[in-house]
Amino acid sequence: MTTPELGLPMAVPAAEGLPARVRIHEVGARDGLQNEKTTVPTETKAEFIHRLAAAGLTTIEATSFVHPRWVPQLADAEQLFPRVRELADRSGTALPVLVPNERGLDRALALGATRIAVFASATESFAKANLNRTVDEALAMFEPVVARARAQDAHVRGYLSMCFGDPWEGPVPVPQVVRVCRALLDMGCDELSLGDTIGVATPGHVQALLTALNAEGVPTPSLGVHFHDTYGQALSNTLAALQHGVTTVDASAGGLGGCPYAKSATGNLATEDLVWMLTGLGIDTGVDLGLLTATSVWMAGQLGRPSPSRTVRALSHKE
Repeated sequence: MTTPELGLPMAVPAAEGLPARVRIHEVGARDGLQNEKTTVPTETKAEFIHRLAAAGLTTIEATSFVHPRWVPQLADAEQLFPRVRELADRSGTALPVLVPNERGLDRALALGATRIAVFASATESFAKANLNRTVDEALAMFEPVVARARAQDAHVRGYLSMCFGDPWEGPVPVPQVVRVCRALLDMGCDELSLGDTIGVATPGHVQALLTALNAEGVPTPSLGVHFHDTYGQALSNTLAALQHGVTTVDASAGGLGGCPYAKSATGNLATEDLVWMLTGLGIDTGVDLGLLTATSVWMAGQLGRPSPSRTVRALSHKE
């Protein structure tokens, strides 16, 4: 008998004011697989996304329409997206895709994508490494992308990397992050994802950034958080964000992923670990932890290595 079948974890809300429900923005199929050394077959990626949807995840980032030279693991975007688009048509599953520029947007819109994401940086060093542009040059590049996407009634998410620390620049000043967030919202992004790309955030830093964003007119409902678990802080940082009122949390099934442009970035917060904590807090996610764990065990088998998720390891352990 597995732990969830025994009724564990027991739901005990930690404090007043936590949200009743959290929307998990699943990034394993894009952010997770783009960092793999080997390219996963298109058929496997499509089955992964279908399994994630069957487990109850309603927002699944499908792929990225970047140039294949940049991220060869996602070079099959044109082949993959039509294989999963019916999830959106049939069950309303949101299937965001990342686009780096107008050409990427053209490719995504031609396949019927209705949720678009752009990827900015809070620091000059990472903007140069990731986009070969300054922060402001990257923002200028995204303006027509966001405008055209919105004109097509597409939902636009703005990712912001290096919100807490940068491997070249060190700690990132809060006002620097706030400025770029404000610019992304002003150009028309519907929501922002605050990325702790190298996993150095701590709960106090999270609260300070969220408070500063609110003070500059950035509403909490438009914010999501994206934590990496480099120093084991992803769940504690997530709880700090929840206490502030954030209800969108990015996570990756099985803890897949990192960042190909920041070598100190380790895996994302594992979706299973997040669901375990949220279940224990009495917060609804709509996710079946058993099905999700089985999906991550299956994908780990496809990749030929065990999942780094502690919850996956615990629930799949064989005596």
